[in-house]
Amino acid sequence: MDMTILFISSGLFLGWSLGANDAANLFGTAVGTKVVKFRTAAIIMSIFVIIGAVSSGSGASHTLGKLGAISTISGAFIVALASGLTVFVMTKYGLPVSTSQSIVGAIIGWNLYSSNPTSTDTLTKIVLTWVLCPVLAALFSVIFYKLFKNRTKKLKTNIFIRHYFIRIGLIVVGAFGAYSLGANNIANVMGVFTNSVELNPIDLGFIAINKTQILFLLGSIAISVGIFTYSKNVMTTVGGHIYEISPATALIVVLSSSFVLFLFGSVSLQQLLLSLNLPTIPLVPVSSSQAVVGAIIGIGLAKGDRNINYRKIRSISFGWLLTPLMSLMVSYISLYFMQNVFMQSVY
Repeated sequence: MDMTILFISSGLFLGWSLGANDAANLFGTAVGTKVVKFRTAAIIMSIFVIIGAVSSGSGASHTLGKLGAISTISGAFIVALASGLTVFVMTKYGLPVSTSQSIVGAIIGWNLYSSNPTSTDTLTKIVLTWVLCPVLAALFSVIFYKLFKNRTKKLKTNIFIRHYFIRIGLIVVGAFGAYSLGANNIANVMGVFTNSVELNPIDLGFIAINKTQILFLLGSIAISVGIFTYSKNVMTTVGGHIYEISPATALIVVLSSSFVLFLFGSVSLQQLLLSLNLPTIPLVPVSSSQAVVGAIIGIGLAKGDRNINYRKIRSISFGWLLTPLMSLMVSYISLYFMQNVFMQSVY
């Protein structure tokens, strides 16, 4: 058990990195516009990330398993460590990078090292979501902005009452987004360990928690720690450096990005679409960073403003391109050292 904890520590580190980076983006706009205090946002995110991860986190993890089913715990340790180090470096420079891209790059590094074929179909599906995620978020942002604008024209409310409702709205959609993030992105944190770790299920009497849920619970707690300890830097970048937004538009940004995360992480929605014989949405871990950035750009386009900070967008986009490549290289080199220096079988 002690060795198991040691090996999954890299997954916990990755969870901490995700909390410091991706999870922070759900309330970055709200905190950036000073509508919600950072401590309040952190508490709400922590609670709902844990609920989402434990109750609905298994869906997206199957897709990563198809990309590369890591068979040894030492191999999973290195893959998660390479991904976590990549996200940490990017976060240190204030770039809202994608944890999803980072873990995919690390898994491909393991595939290359172990001569395990990478599923082209699965990789194509994942890469397409990297493009679709910010585009969908921008589209929803435009739609929600138009609806919100038309609605508020018909309502004449006191400015203080309006501010109160916006604050409540930001908290509600932020909680929804945190739940969706836990359900969608916990696969990035602990998904690589599900094939190699053996844990006894826990029976609490009223509910039984299986091995995967235990891993997801530990990972989501690590995400919560990352939120509290290291997320303000990225919140500042997303909250005010791309495009200056008001509290009302901050609500739309959070709603749009949260909705996108939900679409790509909801097993219940997929089952509903299947029962209606409709096309399903792939259960793929997507980046809240990409969703938030796309939503903010959508707001800027909807308002017809020209003061979008395209230099900051280029910097963020460069981080998105660099992330999987850096993670792949770190993973491949680290696997070599684990196999040949520390004499641990990684596949």
